[in-house]
Formats: sequence, C-alpha cells, structure tokens
Amino acid sequence: MRAILFALALSAFSPLAPAWADDAAALPENKQTVQKLYLTAQEAYEKVVQAPQEVLFLDVRSPGEVIFVGMPTVADANVPHMIPPATPVWDDKRGTFKMESNPGFVDEVRARLKAKGLGEDAAVVLICRSGDRSAKAANDLAKAGFGNVWSVTDGFEGDMAKDGPLAGTRSVNGWKNAGLPWTYKLDKAKMHGI
Repeated sequence: MRAILFALALSAFSPLAPAWADDAAALPENKQTVQKLYLTAQEAYEKVVQAPQEVLFLDVRSPGEVIFVGMPTVADANVPHMIPPATPVWDDKRGTFKMESNPGFVDEVRARLKAKGLGEDAAVVLICRSGDRSAKAANDLAKAGFGNVWSVTDGFEGDMAKDGPLAGTRSVNGWKNAGLPWTYKLDKAKMHGI
C-alpha cells in the first residue's frame, strides 16, 4: 500500500504528466467534449464509489480490449462506442484494423440506465483507453439528449510517455497506472451484447 501511495504522490510531480493534467481548458482537442465534464481516473473512481447507485460507469472500449487488457472492477458494463466491421478492414495509416461506430450504442446506454433505475439526467461516466473515444462517446450521448456525461480524460491505460526510459508506453497516467482496482476476470452480465 505504501508503494502505491508513494507512486501516486510521485506521479503528481512527474515531468511525464501531461500539461493538461490539472487544466481542462488545455485538454487536447480529441479529448474535449461539448458538455465539458471531465474526470481523471482517480476522480472517476471516487465519484463511482461514493454514490454507486446514482452513477452509471461504462467502459466504452471494444470487448477485445477488455478481454486482453482488463476492466475496472467498479464499471457497470462494457458498452463499446466503436466495434469492428462485419468484414475486417485494414487501416494503413494507423497500422491496425478499422473500427466503426456502434449503431446500438445510445440504445444500450439507455437500457443500462433503465436497468439501474436511472434516467437520462443521471451521471454517466465513460472510460476508454486514453480519453479520446470516451470524449466522442460523450458527445454522441449529449447529442441524444443526455445532460450529465463525464469523460475520463486519462482513460484505462493512460497516455504515452513522450521521452525517458518509458517513452512510447502508456505509463503517464490512467486507471491502471494509478493503482485503481481492475480485473481480467469479466462478469458476463456486464458485457456488451449478452
């Protein structure tokens, strides 16, 4: 426990921390939302555990990501914002398979809210890998009429270190790097499409 607390204290002063860590106005454009409701991974955890019956906490990464990288233990569900197309398509620019918008995303969020006894005015907290997909998902929900959607700006894995011995790794911030609870063991009831 001391090691985790020490690491957290050190990370607050780390030269690897992004410039926007404490300044939402300085967030990169791809992490900004129309509602401007942002949380760090630590703040998201605190918000969820302080009022679990008043918040819907969704992991919006693909099912493959949660299978192989893990998922926050306190997440209510995995509702992917992006899904692979029926036929795989390669993205030369990114060097990976292309993803497309999940056409059932908004409806599945509504269903998860209803199952929890919450309305569209309830707090919805979204997390992805590093904060850009959660921002896009938050904007889609805002467009659909949801009024209280929060994006976790540092995501589950965090941002890439730009330099130093950890350059090129997701080691700057994020849920896992903060030592917050997560698991590889998935709950069927929390998974998309089941």
